[in-house]
Amino acid sequence: MRVVIFSWEYPPRIVGQLANHVKNLASQLVKNSVEVYVVTYHDSQTGRHDDSDGVKTVRVTNPVRTHIGVLTWVLTLNQEVERATADIYYSVNRHLDLIDIHDWHFIPAAVTLKKAMKIPFIYSVDSLEEHRSHGANYPFNMAIKSIEWLGTYEAKSLIVKSEWMRNEVLRLYKVPAEKIKTVSPDSPRWIEDILTTYMDATEGRSSI
Repeated sequence: MRVVIFSWEYPPRIVGQLANHVKNLASQLVKNSVEVYVVTYHDSQTGRHDDSDGVKTVRVTNPVRTHIGVLTWVLTLNQEVERATADIYYSVNRHLDLIDIHDWHFIPAAVTLKKAMKIPFIYSVDSLEEHRSHGANYPFNMAIKSIEWLGTYEAKSLIVKSEWMRNEVLRLYKVPAEKIKTVSPDSPRWIEDILTTYMDATEGRSSI
């Protein structure tokens, strides 16, 4: 299996807990014979780097230097994420099995690649705008919520880390219950459950 992981933070760029979680996930996948590419953001370290643990990391930066807010930053950066993933896609003779996106930032890129190249994607939900900005319904917040909704709709399946988050996704976005997989990183079967979810998501690719 060949998988591309999208994350807006990844070591050495650490903003919160997501960076190290994705790093651990990628390393564990490699140990289980998965070929892993991580496409992520860095403001100066760009290009591909083959890490010592076997993960292939591709870092992109935003071609637009000045932004009025995070939304314009995200949407312009998505074009670079798409470009980098397309380069990977063609370098491996179009044999990419799956994209796993973490958090909302690169959902637009995943949807575009799904439509253009028939690559299914999983949306790994690490946080939701309703929780980051509780009760806020300004246009800025609604725009992010609409991107999150797009991810829940277009993804083959969703991965959440707890039953609480599963219930929140159900409540906020009315996602079919069978589409959401609860996989706790504290479980001894964590990586096995991730792999099972990946395998399920790649079945029937021709029908996407």
